[in-house]
Amino acid sequence: MRSELSAANAGTIDVGGDLTVARLGFGAMRVTGQGIWGDPPDPDQARAALRRAVELGVTFIDTADSYGPDVSESLIAEALHPYPENLVIATKGGLVRPGPGQWEPDGRPEHLREACEGSLRRLRLEQIPLYQLHRPDPKVPLEESVGALVELKSEGKIRHIGISNVTEHQLREAQHLTAIASVQNRYNCTDRSSESMVDLCEQESMAFLPWAPIQQSDDNAGVAAAARRHEATPHQIVIAWLLARSRAMLPIPGTGSPQHVEDNVAAAAIELSVEEIEAITGGA
Repeated sequence: MRSELSAANAGTIDVGGDLTVARLGFGAMRVTGQGIWGDPPDPDQARAALRRAVELGVTFIDTADSYGPDVSESLIAEALHPYPENLVIATKGGLVRPGPGQWEPDGRPEHLREACEGSLRRLRLEQIPLYQLHRPDPKVPLEESVGALVELKSEGKIRHIGISNVTEHQLREAQHLTAIASVQNRYNCTDRSSESMVDLCEQESMAFLPWAPIQQSDDNAGVAAAARRHEATPHQIVIAWLLARSRAMLPIPGTGSPQHVEDNVAAAAIELSVEEIEAITGGA
């Protein structure tokens, strides 16, 4: 590993063509309570984790109005506002929370407008740099949901539009309506069902944000061997594997612990060999 602990070791990526960020971000889902519901057990520690991420060069934070709900966005503002000029905050709308552990899509244009305006208030922003449709709603035509985001963008409330939990067909449908800056799908060394989407994002200069990025199979011998060789944790190895997978990859590992933030950022300096990458990929 390089001696300096910094997200800058991951290099940079352009989001939407005009927002350059470190290619290792921070996912703010875990700065909430159990089941992603309510306040975290230790709000001061959660705020410290957010501040530590920024101190270590993280310039991209991903959140959503449904995390808490509302809790994650509020904590981000409490911990970091006024924001550094280079910090890009991405949030999402389109999922509602009837209760702990419950997630239901709501892609109605009126809901998305309300969600976006609520995020603007909580984050204390005049414009959200990247606003993502959290999940297509099977009860609402995708063109209506994305169309609502296009309207918000035209009003200056959104800078760039992203889309999450989508198929390639849904992505293409959205692209008929507007430029899409990012795709956020589940992807890790165990679940590579979005493999072709990663390649597509690289080909078309979109950022790919993998959620659940540090999940890995317990019996992946490649991960275990690389962890021993680099004197690293399995979580650090799978973050390094993601960074090596594609230039479009923008991992967003999340935690509510400042120490775990440091552990995740340290992964940016791990350089896996071609043989190690192949062993991890083949062992998933």
